[in-house]
Amino acid sequence: MSPPPGYHGCFLRIDLTTRSFERRPVPDAVLRKYLGGVGLGTWLLLQEGLDGVDPYDPRMPIIFAFSPLVGTTLTTSAKFAVVAKSPLTNRLCDSLSSSHFAIAGKKTGCDAIMIVGAALEPVAVRVDGEALTFEVASDWWGLSSRETGQAIRDSWGNRFRVASIGPAGENLVRYATISHDGRHAGRGGLGAVLGSKKLKALAVAGDRVAEQAHPEELIALSRDLSKRSFGPATEKYRELGTVSNLLTFNRLGTLPTRNFQSGTFEGAEQLNPELFVAQHPRTRESCAACTIGCEHVFHGLGQDGQAGVRLEYESLFALGPLCGISDPEVVLKAAALCDQIGIDTISAGATIAFAMECAERGLLDAPGLRFGDADALLSALESIGRRDGLGNRLAEGSRILASQLGGEAMTFAPHVKGLEIPGYEPRALQSMALGFAVGTRGADHNRSGAYQVDFSDKVDRLDVTPDQVRFAIETENEAAAMDSLILCKFLRGVLTDRFAEMAHMLELITGWSIDSAELQATAQRIVNLRKWYNIRHGWTPTEDTLPQRFLSQALPDGASAGATLTREHLGQLIAEYNSQRGWSPSGWLPSEQIEELQESHRHP
Repeated sequence: MSPPPGYHGCFLRIDLTTRSFERRPVPDAVLRKYLGGVGLGTWLLLQEGLDGVDPYDPRMPIIFAFSPLVGTTLTTSAKFAVVAKSPLTNRLCDSLSSSHFAIAGKKTGCDAIMIVGAALEPVAVRVDGEALTFEVASDWWGLSSRETGQAIRDSWGNRFRVASIGPAGENLVRYATISHDGRHAGRGGLGAVLGSKKLKALAVAGDRVAEQAHPEELIALSRDLSKRSFGPATEKYRELGTVSNLLTFNRLGTLPTRNFQSGTFEGAEQLNPELFVAQHPRTRESCAACTIGCEHVFHGLGQDGQAGVRLEYESLFALGPLCGISDPEVVLKAAALCDQIGIDTISAGATIAFAMECAERGLLDAPGLRFGDADALLSALESIGRRDGLGNRLAEGSRILASQLGGEAMTFAPHVKGLEIPGYEPRALQSMALGFAVGTRGADHNRSGAYQVDFSDKVDRLDVTPDQVRFAIETENEAAAMDSLILCKFLRGVLTDRFAEMAHMLELITGWSIDSAELQATAQRIVNLRKWYNIRHGWTPTEDTLPQRFLSQALPDGASAGATLTREHLGQLIAEYNSQRGWSPSGWLPSEQIEELQESHRHP
């Protein structure tokens, strides 16, 4: 039987150990239940079994998952998910990225590409439609992702789109990225998973286009959505990008500073994004198939003096205020260095900031590693990529470093489940604090958009009550749907009835008669599936928490001075969250939910 429109109905399974590959079917019912992206990727991970196996075990898969929207005319739909067990958290990790790689990958004629096994020497995999070859990649080992992509295109042709790792992935830095076209699947260290498999790059090309059930109506909808996406809801992203958040967060006392010791940064004005724009050569760019154009690329700071660096709020916060750095030139150089090495800017900045505080407290022997020291920041980043000296310890992330140091260091290591906390102060944004604590990926602002609730009039962000937990759950369900379809979250402000409009998009592509209620149920099922994966890999309720610093110390200054979040209060929010999810008070899935999830795995 032919697959539903929007899909190819199969995934490509590549074994690096045996140098073999095959296409395996994906049942139509599974596609409808889990859509694509993080939903389909998680289902495929569970299909392999291997509960509790180490992320670096050659048997463990890593999956590049596409979606029914990829390859259509819908704006922001050229995205894919990389899904695997994280070496940083030992829990599920799904990292999204935009680029032409998603379009080219789907044109190979599959809905996902799964890679298992490990090569004996560096290898690159070339997928050209139905054909696949394994190529020796020793000459590219040691290159940055950008250099690798260019070398492969020079060798194999510009029709190939390339996802690859840099030196950090090769050296198994636990927060190494997978990069392509200057974009990154950044969080959770999935670049290190490829490094453990000796897979330098995956190059894809093809000409298989999935059918669409109602192409003319879809084009009309795409035109309307593109027009709306260029309106006031996305204006700030076009004008300044996400870096525009920094001064607002500082004014509200929610800007994490010096390893979350404060919510305000006295040097914030020096990092004013308007000054960046005025003082540095810059171009504005868009992701593939996107009409928003939020990317701001600053030039002249790459290794060759020409390559640009994309600067987002999270990179600006993590390499700036979190480390006590106020010099914009240093932040730009640090961000460019992270891209060159191939590491996540959030985890890198947060781990270094943690080490800076430990050094200042005398808990870590690291002379010169102090807040505000630009040379120390840049030197630390370089040593992380090489895994030499102190960098070898920093490459493990803040949780492992804290466990090595022991004692009080454990109380202020800035992570949840091993994933470093992004740029939102939990004590002053308590819906987001809940999202961090319960997140299956760890501390996460992309799988839970609860900060939207905190910045709205729905709650008092300094004192969120249990009856307001539903708002945080709504953002998590929206994210699960958007990350499986896949759509950029910058469209949230453009869609007036998000689930209804997303369901209509899916209906025009697949022909399914699907409405808002079914899509919301699908989102809940995907959340359950991701939680079930973690349970099968050792999750316990004690993981759903925040570092002791946030539960015992009030914010000392700024507009949110005095903000507190007690362990008891967080526990009440978590218990209510679990109850509304239909889970046990401590977070275990009930038997009827497990039975529903198991059913889709019985007849692959």
